[in-house]
Amino acid sequence: ADKDFRVESNGETHMLFVDGGNDHVNIAGGGTDGGGVLNVFSADNTTTLSLVGTDSDANSGPILSMERSANSAADADFIGSIVYKAQNDANETLTYGQIDVQIDDASDGTEDGQLFLRSMSAGTLRNRLAVYGSSVVINDDSIDSDFRVESNGNTHMLFVNAGSDRVGIGDSSPAYTL
Repeated sequence: ADKDFRVESNGETHMLFVDGGNDHVNIAGGGTDGGGVLNVFSADNTTTLSLVGTDSDANSGPILSMERSANSAADADFIGSIVYKAQNDANETLTYGQIDVQIDDASDGTEDGQLFLRSMSAGTLRNRLAVYGSSVVINDDSIDSDFRVESNGNTHMLFVNAGSDRVGIGDSSPAYTL
């Protein structure tokens, strides 16, 4: 049945809202549906979601597990993303950053995964860091993005100038390839 369910709190008329028509659950949204199966709203800059583990052993915890469960896993399947969105000055919602995981090899016993760290550059989401089964690549989309490692006393201890294809050690303007 297309029936909604609503629980009020002291300050929220829709602290817990089950949208029967959309099959969504919304928390603290004032009746707004966020578009996901589970939506958690916050009207301030405090912590929106906390996962708290109270065990006292030496194991990891709490654990946030993201699983794509399918009986037809294949090479090149994307299996999960964390997406960071915000509005630009024209009130358009854009993805400014994203972390993706992809299956490189789904073969039993030789599985490989890939991890991509992407961010917005000149209006386009670009690979900044790619972790493959056998390599780690910075500036994977060949954008003119420099790479810099600082030391305690030098801001350009290791510097790769992407525009000039030069590498400097302790030098912010390398004149030669290395």
